[in-house]
Amino acid sequence: MKIREIMKSPVIVIRPDETVDRALEIMNKEKVNGTPIVDEDNRLVGMIVKADIYRFLMDPGHYKSCPVEWVMTKEVIKAHADEEILDVAKRLRDYNIIALPVVEGDNDEVVGIISFEDILDYYIIEQQMNQY
Repeated sequence: MKIREIMKSPVIVIRPDETVDRALEIMNKEKVNGTPIVDEDNRLVGMIVKADIYRFLMDPGHYKSCPVEWVMTKEVIKAHADEEILDVAKRLRDYNIIALPVVEGDNDEVVGIISFEDILDYYIIEQQMNQY
């Protein structure tokens, strides 16, 4: 089964020029711990998580008014919508991360997000269905 079949979509995204404060506001409102950063064409340019923001704000001279671009991870581990679930699950485990943005096409357009919990839920349901 492909990731596109179990990913969360649409996904909450943030632009690189948004402020750190606005990013936190969005993540808190949407009850997410991280979100992809996309350009005006919805192409993946980074990823941000709350822990990175909190570490950033602890350093002197770093303010909530700074752009997300200063904090985001630019080398993003991602999944492609047509990848197999098991391959993406292994990547999550190998890199010890809990969620990946899901992209499509040559331009890495963000189409969803997949989390460890999404994959676990899929395998739980799969096992339950196989028992009957």
